Amino acid sequence: MSTDAPTSPQDYALINVVWATLLGAVVAATRGEGPPARELPLFGLASFSLTKTLSKEKVGTWVRTPVVDESDPERPPKGRGLRYAAGELMTCTRCLGTWSALGLVGLRAARPREARLVAGVLATSAINDFLQAGFSWLTASANRTATGPPPSSP
Repeated sequence: MSTDAPTSPQDYALINVVWATLLGAVVAATRGEGPPARELPLFGLASFSLTKTLSKEKVGTWVRTPVVDESDPERPPKGRGLRYAAGELMTCTRCLGTWSALGLVGLRAARPREARLVAGVLATSAINDFLQAGFSWLTASANRTATGPPPSSP
């Protein structure tokens, strides 16, 4: 590994240890069960929505600012070491998704009623995202069809 690398394997290991410790704490502290299989789509959509909000949306900027350079359009992580690794985590939806899922499933185990309410709001937001994307695609397609193909040059 280059000495110029902004992170080391230990930085990622620490993030993994924190996640595993939180998972262990959820298991140890809750007597409830996680979501039954029939609730997994709800919690999957909720995790998608929460993750997207934290990693991409303007309203999540306050969470990312300490570890991500929001002034750069490419939003690179800031600093070195653990700070840099945390910035990578905050901009990776797949990575952050495991943390969102852990939080939501932990809430479901500890407070089922409240978790279903939170998951319902977040899942509805995710469905709205998909519908908005579909609507944008459909109207763009309709506009292209209405205007016809560009004129060909002789």
